[in-house]
Amino acid sequence: MLSRIKNGVLGYLKDNIGIIIALFAMCIFLVIFPTTRTTFLTTKNVFNILRQNASNLFLATGMTMVIILGGIELSVGSVIALSGCVAAGCVVFLGLPEIVGFLAGILVGALVGMFNGFVICKTEIPPFIVTLASMNIAKGIALVYTTGAPIRCMTDAFKFPGAGYVGPVPTPVILMIIIFVIACFIVNRTQLGRHIYAVGGNAQAAKFSGINVSKVKFIVYTYTGVMAGIAGIVIASRLYSGQPTAGDGAEMDAIASVVVGGTSMSGGSGRLGGTLIGVLIIGVLNNGLNLMGVDSNWQYIVKGLVILLAVYVDFIRNKKAGR
Repeated sequence: MLSRIKNGVLGYLKDNIGIIIALFAMCIFLVIFPTTRTTFLTTKNVFNILRQNASNLFLATGMTMVIILGGIELSVGSVIALSGCVAAGCVVFLGLPEIVGFLAGILVGALVGMFNGFVICKTEIPPFIVTLASMNIAKGIALVYTTGAPIRCMTDAFKFPGAGYVGPVPTPVILMIIIFVIACFIVNRTQLGRHIYAVGGNAQAAKFSGINVSKVKFIVYTYTGVMAGIAGIVIASRLYSGQPTAGDGAEMDAIASVVVGGTSMSGGSGRLGGTLIGVLIIGVLNNGLNLMGVDSNWQYIVKGLVILLAVYVDFIRNKKAGR
């Protein structure tokens, strides 16, 4: 048993050595940089990084599966806004219990994911176009539902998923661990996980081998919608309100985390272990830039360059492998 664990850890380190070194290099830089050395490596700031990036990990687990399939999901940011607004609206406008509002928000995410999966499977419209359309639809519904204004909800139960604590640990960090373990189990230990890789590697061959390609795609897009719904609940809870602008650009952070983590944009390969490191890299990057006082407009440029570099590295890797 100990030998298996040791081999697994060593294999994980070997497979992700490049991005692990990059993560440590960023942390060391922030520890020694004059304006961040007293604030970066503190318990409070470490928990802040994990809390603020829990929602990104939710999205990134689904995005990893989608990209392994050879697809893309652009609507998750808008789903975050819509699910958060629906959850807050159920509590504030309808007087329903908070748990009902949370379930309603997650259901909204699932429905958007099901819509994306159904259209992609039945029409063969490229996922980029389908999810771009649903991104705008979900965003529009959130704005119409709220009339463009936040829905404030200050109850203790509503604040717990995003701003609460279990002992000294923030609730989002606990949720992040649970969801990551579940996602790893799905990808690595189930038939669905094997089918995801098979469809991403060669959809036609997977179909000939008896795999229901449409079913796999539908489940993965539905799962990604559920993850976006949960992320929307956590963000709305952390902000004490459902906001129609919440989640703007969240899809870019999720995609960046996935490609930085080593998942190939051409599909068929990728690991959630790498995605986890990718999420931490993007989280440390965002946190470090904020601590250094870098203007938010410049942060978009930096993250764009990170995505471009990661995709270029993936291109070179695929070219050397002859893919």
